[in-house]
Amino acid sequence: MLILLPPSETKRPGGTGAPLDVDSLALPSLREARDAAITALVGLSADEEAAMRVLKLSERQRGELIANATLRESPTMPAVDRYTGVLFDALEAATLPAAARRWLHAHVLVHSAPLGPVAALDGLPAYRLAAGASLPGIPPLRRHWADAVTAALGELAPPFVLDLRSEAYAVLGPVPADIPHAYVRVVTAGADGAVRALNHFNKHAKGELVRALALSRPRVRSLGGFASWASSHGWELRDGKPGEIELMV
Repeated sequence: MLILLPPSETKRPGGTGAPLDVDSLALPSLREARDAAITALVGLSADEEAAMRVLKLSERQRGELIANATLRESPTMPAVDRYTGVLFDALEAATLPAAARRWLHAHVLVHSAPLGPVAALDGLPAYRLAAGASLPGIPPLRRHWADAVTAALGELAPPFVLDLRSEAYAVLGPVPADIPHAYVRVVTAGADGAVRALNHFNKHAKGELVRALALSRPRVRSLGGFASWASSHGWELRDGKPGEIELMV
């Protein structure tokens, strides 16, 4: 099973890892697209006022441009440790035992805006870039990444993909149609019995789910296998729209 996670807008600063090594990242066929996105982001950051407008940053966020300008030289940390926010706080990857972290690295890709999907323990520098941005010199990120990421996932050919990304990131790299996959929506049933989608708890539930998977390290190769694991570990799933499953919380 391959799990696709969205990134988070918020990130831990600093790091102790060596500077970004694009050649060491998962999905090496994305090298050209990664270099182009990095070059565009670093180049944009040379003009602070333009970067503030393009990236829609407030004055108090101006300091984040330094991370973009030094993206190639700044220290890194594992992707699952770099991101903060609701999903990654619930995942608590830094507290997982070594075996669980290795499982994450083998089974989880985090879909970053400047680098595309990276493996859980791939070294990632701090940066500021959202999925909806348009960088000078390259197409809007949706067009820049979609075909390349879909092709890279096709080359990887996992037996089953569990897509936990937000819709904004899912369109940056649709899972190939010929690879079995399911897009996850987190929902809850109200007192009136109506099922509603969640926002904050959507992210929290996804983080808890991935943590539970990492701790149990199952060998899942299909939606049925995932459903069986979920049922045996206290997670409730139900069928959603075609291509989707609903995670009940």
